[in-house]
Amino acid sequence: MPSDPASRAGAILEIDLAGIVANWRLLAEKVAPAECAAVVKADAYGLGVAPVARALAAAGCRRFFVATLDEGIALRAVLPGRQEIAVLNGPLPGTAGEFAAHRLVPVLNDRGQIEEWAERPPGILHIDTGMARLGLTPGELEDRPERICWHALISHLACADAPEHPLNSEQRQRFAAAHERLRGVPASLAASSGIFLGSGFHFNFVRPGAALYGVNPQPGNPNPMRQVLRLKGRILQVRDVDRGQPVGYGATHAMPAPGRLATVAIGYADGWLRAFGNRGSGRLGGVRVPLVGRVSMDLIVFDISAADPALARPGAFIDLLDEEHGVDAAAADAGTIGYEVLTALGRRYHRLYRGLPG
Repeated sequence: MPSDPASRAGAILEIDLAGIVANWRLLAEKVAPAECAAVVKADAYGLGVAPVARALAAAGCRRFFVATLDEGIALRAVLPGRQEIAVLNGPLPGTAGEFAAHRLVPVLNDRGQIEEWAERPPGILHIDTGMARLGLTPGELEDRPERICWHALISHLACADAPEHPLNSEQRQRFAAAHERLRGVPASLAASSGIFLGSGFHFNFVRPGAALYGVNPQPGNPNPMRQVLRLKGRILQVRDVDRGQPVGYGATHAMPAPGRLATVAIGYADGWLRAFGNRGSGRLGGVRVPLVGRVSMDLIVFDISAADPALARPGAFIDLLDEEHGVDAAAADAGTIGYEVLTALGRRYHRLYRGLPG
């Protein structure tokens, strides 16, 4: 009889769909009467666009954003109903027909895309209010006649996670001026962190992404979002080692005293970043245990000397992400941001979805 996939997996990633929905509802209540959309690009930030989008749609979300045309096509197969799906990168040359065929709304970022989309149903106009990334520049916006019918108007904040940064108010003022010119067009400026800058940034709808998946939208303050992930890696081997024992490639760690090591079946091929080497940690039986040595492709090693020996055995698990040590805490260990930890999560994990909609 074939073994259960969970029993043979090197690591298990549990995703709390009810928690994602709870995060969306918290944000929706915060911005009401503005609408709350959901950004599910990059496979719902690595968590699986199909189950995540279905759960959010069942909860009442009616507007979704992805980054690319292929992401939009895949999401339309998941959500065949009346939910709106907008593609942030817009149409590449020759792809306008595919947008229409799959009922996708393009975000139009420059003159070329606007011309590509001419004579078609209204698209979303993206203007650059200070980020110098995508969107029409202020000068280009002056050339856009008001008679063009737009589905919506959007821009993106560069420093929303730093509330005191002066660029936030500058961008809001520029966006408000553009919105006044295109009076009657629904407008959206705020993503996750921008929601917490206040109602003046909410306009007609907001576009949270990372906050839905537990990333703190207010760095340096208590996280209002629920943690929605638990990642646990299976112990393959436990060994006793002497003082001075080098660990891993390059011998970058040497044991400061006699101790015990556990080798776990996760590596950078699973998205556990090399930057976690000698900086990351896990939890065994409630005890924080340091990751020692470099992260290799398929394996990492923990110093479990302080943990209960009865819990450290092949087949047992060490927690890497949980409610106590979420994606932001892990990201801090690696010197990066929660977004990168989320989107790097690998496909070899056995995934368990909790709180599936009925």
